[in-house]
Amino acid sequence: MVRRKDPAVRSLLIERAAQMLAARQPVTLRSLVAGTGMSTMAVYTYFGGMDGLWTAMRQEGFTRLAARLATVETTDDPVRDLAALGAAYLSNALAVPDLYRVMFDAGFELEDAAAADDTLHHLVRTAERAKTAGRFRDDVDPLELATQSWTVGHGLASLVATGPLPPQALAHGVPLLTALFVGAGDDPVRCRRSVELGWAL
Repeated sequence: MVRRKDPAVRSLLIERAAQMLAARQPVTLRSLVAGTGMSTMAVYTYFGGMDGLWTAMRQEGFTRLAARLATVETTDDPVRDLAALGAAYLSNALAVPDLYRVMFDAGFELEDAAAADDTLHHLVRTAERAKTAGRFRDDVDPLELATQSWTVGHGLASLVATGPLPPQALAHGVPLLTALFVGAGDDPVRCRRSVELGWAL
């Protein structure tokens, strides 16, 4: 009889490895399972080896991000929704800072790159809605604007979740996104109100 794999064990190993990386501890087969009651064979059972573990860590980060972005409600104010997606991105980074460190390390492969790309496409689709609604100019490229919005969120997340700035610095997201969206054609007063509503979630 084949024993089923326990997803809780897989998650435990991923999170333990991420925490060790964050603490700058060497991650080896033995150090990873030390104190867990598991043998080194668990890493092969669940990941096929250490390379598979690194791949799974990056993928898990994007899986959790996608799940968090999917909870953002779609409203009749797409600019608010864009800001809310940025806020969700930040909350995810703050919730799992150890995995967040690994997500963007291109030295590790991804199991499903398309699934990771879809996290950006959440923003692209919302930027397209805002353009269709007349909030942004006709010449605005939704992909470019989504990428710029992502850059704002990523910069703040990196500086707060994994860097030197205090959580209060997250408030900079409102003027930064407002400036970006006003530059894309939105009305300044209306834009500020939309961004504040989205960022507060």
